Amino acid sequence: MMTTRRALGTLAAGAALAALVPAGTASAGTRHRRGRLIAHDDFRHGLGQWATELQDGGTVTASLGVLEIDVPSGATVWFKRKLKGPYVIEYTATPVSAGGANDRVSDLNNFWNAVDVRSPDDLFATARGGALAEYDYLKTYYSGYGANYNTTTRLRRYVGEPGVRPMIYDYTEPLLTANEPNRVRIVSHGSTVQWWNNGRLVFDYADPEPYTSGHFAFRTVWSHFRITDFRVWRRFNDS
Repeated sequence: MMTTRRALGTLAAGAALAALVPAGTASAGTRHRRGRLIAHDDFRHGLGQWATELQDGGTVTASLGVLEIDVPSGATVWFKRKLKGPYVIEYTATPVSAGGANDRVSDLNNFWNAVDVRSPDDLFATARGGALAEYDYLKTYYSGYGANYNTTTRLRRYVGEPGVRPMIYDYTEPLLTANEPNRVRIVSHGSTVQWWNNGRLVFDYADPEPYTSGHFAFRTVWSHFRITDFRVWRRFNDS
């Protein structure tokens, strides 16, 4: 009986999240069984695992354990290796606010399971310049945490059509805090699509036609981030 009640409570919480606002901290019934480490970068050996697309220049560097993105406009930093679920991505990102020209606290964004419909077998066969509209040809999930001058937090499911970016969730919180770390966890497990921050379940989407493989990227606009501890784990099936 207790198991049944807990299951019903979890379903109710998921329904409330979809209809209203982000969930709070993780419930005891939510598990992250990460399993085997399948990819990582400690950002001590340059950008060999990454491909950058910059709208108007800026700098992207990887050294001394930090991926630093300091850009005046749109920037996408792709992990070159294609990922296939089920998996869990983890990283820590800190928005820098120290008086620099690009120290606008906004846009901790991600693409994942991204495929370009123009070149489905090779994401990098088609050139892109970093402007957001150029990514409309992707089939992908896209999270925007603290976007639009740190006023919105959204999840979209791109469908590979110009001008079409279907919205899944649209929140006014949670948002970014200057100089505070965001410990992000992204879960791709069949129809389960989740994006966590500092132990809080921000997006929880059950996709009836899920994207289960593709490329991951850090995406931002006119901002300055320091990113550490990038890890990808093969997720165990829950028992």
